[in-house]
Amino acid sequence: MMLVYFLAIFGAYLLGSIPFGILVSKALGEKDPRTLGSKNIGFTNVLRVSGKKAGMLTLLGDIGKGALVTGLALAIHVPRPWILLIGLAVVLGHMFSIFLGLKGGKGVATALGSVLGIEAILGLCLFGIWIGAVIVFKYSSGGALAAFGSFPILAFFLFGDLPLMVFAFCILGLIVYGHTDNISRLIKGTESKMSFFST
Repeated sequence: MMLVYFLAIFGAYLLGSIPFGILVSKALGEKDPRTLGSKNIGFTNVLRVSGKKAGMLTLLGDIGKGALVTGLALAIHVPRPWILLIGLAVVLGHMFSIFLGLKGGKGVATALGSVLGIEAILGLCLFGIWIGAVIVFKYSSGGALAAFGSFPILAFFLFGDLPLMVFAFCILGLIVYGHTDNISRLIKGTESKMSFFST
């Protein structure tokens, strides 16, 4: 059975590696997001570079792949620790895609999807914090950091589940790692703003 779980982790990594931002942009006849803007394949850059349709499809694809693997694992009663490892693997796949030379996005949408599949209420809380912060402060990176910075705290108060808290800290670490440059720009006041309503 452990072999099946390890194969599931590898499958989650492969699914996470699928670069929806690039595929959607190509399908819609838009430019490769790796060549413009922040050169990132995630939702925010695709939204800026290719518009709302491409951005929303990318967001849905990236959230969907995270939610699919953890939700499916939960539905077939995979033990909790393995579900969390599967959830971590799909995020790692997105950030270090085997199809892009171990490069990728910053992990936010896929991590949100992963959490939604594990604990829907917790995932919705993180999604609400992210969207709310972006609407108020206009920084997608700041919203992501606010959401996942609250992840371990929410995991503790809502569930008190030690494995989930460890998972939360691992995801937070990945999100911070993916946003190193953004954090520097936020501190300097040079980070680009965004709006869901003006693109």
